[in-house]
Parts: sequence; C-alpha cells; structure tokens
Amino acid sequence: MKYPASFTRRLSTPLLITLLPALGAVRAWGAPPASNEVAMLRAAVADLTATFGPRYPQGGAFLAQLDALGKQPPAAREAFDQLRRAALIANPLVSGQPLLYVVRRQYRGDHHNTETMFQTGECNTGSYQPGGPLKAIDFARNGASRVVADPGPQGRLRDPDVYFDGQKIVFSMRKNINDNYHLYEVNADGTGLKTLTSAEGVFDIDPFYLPDDHIIFTSSREPKYCMCNIHIMGNLFKMDGDGANIHQIGKSTLFEGHGALMPDGRMIYDRWDYVDRNFGNAQGLWTANPDGTGHVIFYGTSTPAGGVVLDPQIIPGTELVLCILGACHDRPWGAMAILDRRRGVDGRAPVVCTWPADAIHRVGDPGGPNSGFDTFSGVHPKYEDPYPLSDKYFLCARMTGQGEQMGLYLADVFGNEILLHTEGPGCYDPRPLGPRPRPPVMAARRDFKNADGYMYVQNVYVGTHMQGVKPGSVKALRVVESPEKRYWTKPGWQGQGVERPGMSWHDFLNKRILGTVPVESDGSAYFALPSDRFVYFQLLDEQGMMIQSMRSGTIVQSGEHAGCVGCHEERRGAPPPPSKRATLALRRAPSRLEGWRGPPRLFNYRTEVQPVFDKNCVRCHDYGKEPGAKLNLAGDRGLIFNVSYVNLWTKGALKVTGAGPPEIQQAYSWGSHASKLTQILAGTNVHQKVKLSPEELDRIVTWVDLNAPYYPSYASAYPHNQFGRSPLDGGQMGQLQRLGAATGITDLSFDRPEMSPGLARLPKDDPRYSQALAIIRAGQEALKTRPNPDAEGFVACETDQQRERKYQARAEIERLNRAALRDGRKFYEVSKTNAVATANP
Repeated sequence: MKYPASFTRRLSTPLLITLLPALGAVRAWGAPPASNEVAMLRAAVADLTATFGPRYPQGGAFLAQLDALGKQPPAAREAFDQLRRAALIANPLVSGQPLLYVVRRQYRGDHHNTETMFQTGECNTGSYQPGGPLKAIDFARNGASRVVADPGPQGRLRDPDVYFDGQKIVFSMRKNINDNYHLYEVNADGTGLKTLTSAEGVFDIDPFYLPDDHIIFTSSREPKYCMCNIHIMGNLFKMDGDGANIHQIGKSTLFEGHGALMPDGRMIYDRWDYVDRNFGNAQGLWTANPDGTGHVIFYGTSTPAGGVVLDPQIIPGTELVLCILGACHDRPWGAMAILDRRRGVDGRAPVVCTWPADAIHRVGDPGGPNSGFDTFSGVHPKYEDPYPLSDKYFLCARMTGQGEQMGLYLADVFGNEILLHTEGPGCYDPRPLGPRPRPPVMAARRDFKNADGYMYVQNVYVGTHMQGVKPGSVKALRVVESPEKRYWTKPGWQGQGVERPGMSWHDFLNKRILGTVPVESDGSAYFALPSDRFVYFQLLDEQGMMIQSMRSGTIVQSGEHAGCVGCHEERRGAPPPPSKRATLALRRAPSRLEGWRGPPRLFNYRTEVQPVFDKNCVRCHDYGKEPGAKLNLAGDRGLIFNVSYVNLWTKGALKVTGAGPPEIQQAYSWGSHASKLTQILAGTNVHQKVKLSPEELDRIVTWVDLNAPYYPSYASAYPHNQFGRSPLDGGQMGQLQRLGAATGITDLSFDRPEMSPGLARLPKDDPRYSQALAIIRAGQEALKTRPNPDAEGFVACETDQQRERKYQARAEIERLNRAALRDGRKFYEVSKTNAVATANP
C-alpha cells in the first residue's frame, strides 16, 4: 500500500515522528497556526479528496479556504481551528455513520491496569463507581446524540462491539455495586435489550463478535488471582450468540483481555503472564484462533522498558497494529502507538510512531531516563480505546486537559488531531455504528473430549538464544505446569513484588513437573500434552540438567496439534526448508510424558530436596558447627522458609532468575549449569567425601532448574499472620511483635527453639530470653496442630476452602458446557440464588 509521504518518513526515520504533534507540542492555546499545522491539514484534505471523491464534495473549497487563511494576519487562529474541524469531520469515515461511545468516569487506580472490574466480594469492590450510558453521536446532523442503552443511576456500561451489519451491539454492563459485569445485546436503535450472561460471582467484559456469530469475552469464570498481589484475574471465554455453551479458550495464569478480531478470522488480545521473570514487563500482544487453539506471541513480551501493550486493533488494509503502550501500575491508558511487527517482536524497532510523539523514547530504554515498567505513567496527554477507521484515520479517547476527563478524538497519519466530542465525566470506546467487513470463518481445530493435544518441535537447536548449544547435547524436553493462584493472604512476603502468601525467595510461582519426553538426534520432538494446562518447556542434557527454559507458557486444547520451529526461534521468519524425509520425531507415534520420580505433583522443597541435605550434609552444615556458620543446610522451619532454603538463596549458592529480567536469557546462563551448589555436588572433586546418589543429585539439580521454589501451594493455614506462613500471630501486641520488641529476634527455629540464632545474643538469665523462648515454643506447638503446606497434615484455612469450593463449582459448570458442545446440545447457566444451571436439547 502507499502511505502519505510524511507517514512514510516516520516509517523509515523514527525521529521524524516529532512532526506528529500532541496537544500543546506545536503551539500554545490561542496562538496562530504553525506552518506545519497548515501543511498537515492540507495533506489530509488532499488525501480525503483523492480517496472519497464525490463523498467528500467540499475538498476543493476547504483547500481554497486554507489558501485564503494563509494570506491573513496571524490572528486567524480561530478561523483555522474552525476550518480544520469542519474539514476533518467531513471525512465520510467520521460523518458517514453515527459514532458509538460510552459516557463514564475514568476507572479508579487500583494496583494494575487490568483491575477495572471491581468484582463483588473481592479486595477492591469499593473502587467501583457508577458510570453513564452508551450513546451514539451523528456528525451529519450537527453532532446530535442519543442514548442507546442506559445502565441506570448506579450502573456502569463498557466495552461495546458492533455487529457486522451495524444493526446490533454487544456490551458489558453492571447495574450497581452489588451486581457484576454481565454481557448484554441491544439493537442499534436502542430497542430489544437482552441479557446474554448472568452468572453470579464472576465478571464478563470485553466481548466481541466472531464471523460465525459466536462471541468471545474475558471472564473470571475460572477464579484466579495475580501472583504478585491479591486481585482477581480473567481469561478468554467463548459462547454462542444467545449466551449458551460458555467455555474457556484461554488458560494463562493471569489476565487475557481487550480481544479484537483480525481480518483473517483470528483474534488478537493482550495477555499478562510471567514464568520465572518480573511481573511488570510481562504484558504483550498474543494471537489465537477463535476456538482457543494456536495461542502465539505477537509483540512485546520481552521488552525491558515499557513492556505493557494494551487494546490492539489491526489497521485495515495493513499488517500494522494500533494499540496503547501503558504502565503496569496505572489505568489502561498511556501513549497510542502504531506497531509494525515486520520490524521485530520486541523493543522500539517495531514502534512506528506514538501519540504523543516523544513517548516513543520510553520504549525499550533499560537503564535510561525513561526506564521501568511504569514509564508510561509519565506520558501526557494519555490515550485509551484506539479504533482505526482506515489506514490513515483513527478514533480514540484522550485527555481533554480537564483533569482526567477523556474526550473522543480523531487523529491521522498527517499529524492532525482534533477533539470530536466530550461530555460529563468523559467519553470512551469510540467506534462507527455501521456495517463493517466480516472476516472468514475459521474451521475448528479442536474437540471437546477433554483429552490430550499434541506438540511438535521441529528443531530445538533453532533459536535466538541457543548459541553454544552443540547439536546432540539436548536429550530430553521437560514439561512443567505453572498452576493458577486460587487463594491469597493479607500480609505478604516482599521477595520480588508482593507474594501473598510467601511462595519462594524471589519468585511467585509453584510448579508441577508433568514429565519428560525424548528429543531426537536431529533436534525434533513430538509428544502428547494434557489439554487445558498452562505449561512451559525446558531442554535437558544427558545428566538431566537444564540447558534452556521458557519463561512464559503455552496451552493446547483437546485434539489440537500445535508446533514450533525451535526454542525462542525468530518468529517472523519462515521455518527451515523441509527435507526430503520427515524429522525423526514424526516418523513415530507421539511420545508420552514420563513422570519425574512418581506421578505429577506440586513441587515441595521440604519433601523433595531437604531429605538429601538431612542425609548427606547436616552432620556438618548445622547450627553450632563451623561449616554451618558458612552454609547451614538444616531443615529447621523459620518464620516463612526453612533454614537451608534461606541460606542457599542468600549465600551465593544459586544462580537462578527468580522473578528476573524480561529479556530472553542465554542458554546455560542460569540454573544447575551456572549455580555453585550444583557445580560442587556434580563436580569431579567430591565435596568432603560426600557422594550423592544419582537420584539425590537429580533432586537438587531439578529444584535449581525449576528456579528454586519452596512452597507447593498458595493455600495457607495462617492467612492473617506475617507472610501468610508464620505461626506467630501478628497485630498489636501479637506474638511476633512482642518477640521483636523484646529481643529483636527474627532468626529462629521452630523445630529446635533453643538453637534459634537470635537467642544467642541474650544471656540465659535475662528475662527476655525466657520470654522469647516461650514465644518460639508457642509457634512450634502451633505448627504441630496447623502445619504449613510444606508439611504433612496441612489443612487450608476456611477462607481458602471456600475459594476452592467456588473454583470446583465453576469447574463443574465448565464441564457441563463442554459436554453439551460435545453432544451437540445447548447449555445455559441461569443466575438464581444458588446459581442454577439448565440444559436444553
């Protein structure tokens, strides 16, 4: 396609995007029009005249008026603004049909840009504010507007999507703070309002129509919480157009939202997930087929600064994406941007231009003045809800300059930007209320048997960070599940971000090894994979040591056949040319997962690793012994973790990523190959005549390669105590406070209270010694009756049991929906007092 010259220059020279002005960047309010403003308007009018011909009949007159204004004195500011508004609104894409929009307040800030739902019964329900109606404005009728749907004085409406013929609208609405967001549909003229979803205790937002009349949306129907705090998350779901057969099609452990249809029938959406990496730069764009198969990265998951990309929309007739570059801890707004994925899948290179223009310098700037995952909080003005009318003209919501009020704006590639309309607290979600192209219907690539899917890797040695990995060195591929977080506690562990409850020293996750499969000598692997599991892969050498690891996740649907070229391969390139013969893995049946030392289970440091130290190391590396002063490997439990775990993390024995950098890590750069602990234990120089058995060494190696986790579960026996793990109660004058106030002791042992290192600072005849010892012994007794999940006999607190019952109830409804789909029936979930589900043939 051919772009205007000014836009082409921006494509080839990013610095020239400064030609694209933001409010106040070119002139002060009331100043005369700058020469580039005149040129930009002239370029737009010329383009509209050439593009629309008789549908833009005043083009010539607008150009003549612009020429006449150029001969007037500088006082022509007001006349220029009037002319610009008239010329740009006359664009048939703007005035040729009504524009739909939502009147509402900006969401209250609450932890993360995904947190706009304020679901009932959750930590931030009180942040809910009533909004306003869904309206349509018609610029062909001098901006006359009308109400399409009204949520009532205590309600709020959001996320409209217009059907392909322009005759109906799907949206999300909430009637009051005691209600949740449900999906509704209304005719374009405001008649025929009907409820599509009504499940209790969940939210349904971000709906959009599919070409086959199904609807995809984001929901909390699988209740889960963000690992780095306590907020409810959401996944992608799909349903029939009448609300039947709702089923989950996304399974990542955090949030999937702002879905939109692509011209080829796939969907594009933003997704927040992190595996063994930082939480803040982990929100990029993904694509998938509408049946939930083929989830793949599109852009932005490994960008070190500004790694938050929201609300993607494909620009018609191009391969470009219009989106928002936002901040982790902010509302879902920021800079508006155009991405060209042909230039890359991360960093600044794919960012063609931004609004405001200087925001581009905040992308991919690690260590620079604009570094950090919240850098886009500093952008002004802020943009939201972008919608491309064509390859040159875009609608969006943008700050008007009146606090947080947002207005409907029109921007174009020539640099023009005008306020179309604002009212009340603000206007959002602009889009045409008229017909649009219907993409092709994609055939289903899955079934509903809840069986395995299949994964194929052509060559594990192909990848951007596989340098130095010799062919033939990879012997197996390990599949690890990263389970969802179903529970949370109040006090948190500040390992990296907020772990509520504490899970590991510097990461948020628990892990479950599903098994390993062989990698053939040509680097290929082909294996069955359990469906509906959020998993990641690790490459292992002949010693079972990790060479490379994914730091995101993937899923397969039942019956799906998925595949990749290699590990972190260049995603924009074509696969290697096929050989005359199939790869070795494809010449046989798919491998089955071989379990790791028993059936799949949540990894527990105290049961999987600590026994190795108890048998081989603690006779020297213990309290009161010289080696123990350097590295204590005793299993004594402390306030959150046990002694050996804390020592290994804090005394340089491990080199793991924790919740580390967003960039892809080089092969061999972390894990057992790089950690001092495993180098010593697996080395030829046997440490102090200690010789571990192959199984014992494998347990330690595997733990290190899993990023050194500790707890197997997010559930807690002590939800109100420190870290959600300490048996000592907190609060004013609680045991923990009294212990600290009396002695300053935090380094303690609940298994051998007298050995607590902190006690050694006090004489035994000091009254504080006996007081502290009594408190530690009280913690010891508490753990006997209420152990943490790292010990046998653990029972979750009642709150976590309630959350688990809700999770299982929702899982049963999911099962009923899938059974109906498998059997060709209709299943409707009807909200009543006890959430009754009904099925009809």
